[in-house]
Parts: sequence; structure tokens; C-alpha cells
Amino acid sequence: MIKPKTGILLTQIGTPDALTVKGVRQYLKKFLSDPRVIEVPRMIWWPILHGFILRVRPKRSLKLYQEIWTDEGSPLLIYSENIRRKLEEQLQIPVRLGMHYSNPSIADALSLLKGANQIIVLPLFPQYSGTTTASSFDAVNHTLKKWRIYPDIRTISAYHDHPEYIQAIVNSIQHSWDKNGKGEHLLFSYHGIPESYSKKGDPYAGLCQKTTELIVKALSLKNEEWSIAFQSRIGKTKWVEPYTDQVFHDLGKKGVSHLQVICPGFATDCLETLEEINIRGRKQFQSAGGKTFHYIPALNDSNAHIDMLINILKN
Repeated sequence: MIKPKTGILLTQIGTPDALTVKGVRQYLKKFLSDPRVIEVPRMIWWPILHGFILRVRPKRSLKLYQEIWTDEGSPLLIYSENIRRKLEEQLQIPVRLGMHYSNPSIADALSLLKGANQIIVLPLFPQYSGTTTASSFDAVNHTLKKWRIYPDIRTISAYHDHPEYIQAIVNSIQHSWDKNGKGEHLLFSYHGIPESYSKKGDPYAGLCQKTTELIVKALSLKNEEWSIAFQSRIGKTKWVEPYTDQVFHDLGKKGVSHLQVICPGFATDCLETLEEINIRGRKQFQSAGGKTFHYIPALNDSNAHIDMLINILKN
């Protein structure tokens, strides 16, 4: 229920502020310094992060960002800002966007909502994880504890099984089928987390499974027509399986000719979908023997996405 004098804060993970080694390094430093993201003790992690990762990874990551950057800038920021603007236009209340590890920051976004009696915090992560959703809430609380007047806060921690979210994804898949034909196989790829996080109680992997099951049921897919996988792992520790890059290879080797891929855990397209899936994943699948590859875009700033988010905010 949206009350009078309400403000809405959308949170996103972030993106480099500039397409430079320095810009990428600053982003990675903030991201990989978050104890919610990296649970390794600081005494062990700090020398690794500052002595190796931040010296080597920014140059490599910059090349990947260059593959997907547009004339207007980062796709994630562009789509997220468009979502913010469209929500504000339709709801006629202040809507602000805060990036956890870049700009505009969550603190800056909240400062623009001062005076609101209620603030609704909606992280643009459909499936809850301590590494994303909870970390956003940490950043919000860190800022609000400095305010003299603490507003009513309503947090939306997940919408992985919301009927309108599921239907929006289903409609997106059906649109791809209408345009490109129905592929032999549909792969659902989600950002991964270390397996140890799941064992400690992070529900993320199970929520991804629930999302997938609801979509599969709505589409009446047979078991052999779909699979789920997790991408973007880093380091040598075990992450939740199966791994997306390995599934690309396996499906190509099994003789799947036409593969379609969707990433329901990403509200907007970004490096992980545009480069890791649509560019690198395509090559991995086709080099293993696959032929036709279609990436189904995220909901981005589509009207269907805006309508769905409004419904979630109002309920």
C-alpha cells in the first residue's frame, strides 16, 4: 500500500562510472570489499584483493565492458534510470535510483527522498540473496542511521514467485518463440553464489529453482526441453551447480541445434547477460557443435516490466 508522502528507492548492484581501467578498478574494489559478497576473513582477503586482483582484473574486465558499452554509457545504468523515470511518471511520486557500488549511490538517492513519511525500498533483484538484496538493505540502514527523523521503511526483499513477474517472463519467452521459432532447448541461467553460502542458509538457489519451475509449468515444457544453470563464478571454490559454461558445452556436444537462453535473475541487461551469455556463451555453445543461439533479453525498461513493478509496489 503506497501512503501519502511516499518515496521509492530502487537499488541496483552498480556498474563502472567510466569505461577506463580506473573506473573498473574503483567499481571492483567497492564490490569485492563487501563482506556480504566475499565472506573470507579480511586478514586473508585484503592482500589477495589489493595485491593481485585489483592489479590484474580491471584490465581484463575493461575489455569485456568495451564489448557491451553503448554511446550513452552502461546498459545497466541506462535501463535502470529509464525504469526509475517511467515509474515516477506513472506513480506521480518521487522515485530514486541508488547503485550499491557506483553512482548514483544509495546514500545520494536517499538524500533526495528526505521529507518522505514512508520510503519503499525495492532492490531490482527478483530472487533474494544476502550478497545482493541484504547488502542493499545494509547500505540503506547505514545511511538512515545518520538521519534525525527515521521514516517508515517498507522493504521488498523478493518477487521471485510473484504472478505478474512470472507472467512477464513467460510472455517474453513466447515473444521470442513467435519471432525466432521455438528452440529445442530453453536454458535458464542465473548468477551464481558460492555453495558454502547456500549451506549457511542463503535461500537464493532455491528461489531461482522456484522461479524456473513456475515458468516451466506456465509454458508446459517437458523435462528434456529445459535446464537451469548458474553463471559468473570466480575463484577456485565450489559454487552452486550446474555451471552455465559447462552446460553450454554439454548441450552442444549432445546435438542440441537450436538453444534459447533467458536470465530471469537479471532485471536489466548488463555485462553478465550481454557479454557472458550473448557473446561468450554463444561461442561456447557453437564451438561445441551447437548451431542456432538466441538470447532472450531481460525485461529492461519495457512496459511489461514497469506495469509489473507498479503492481508489486502497490501490493
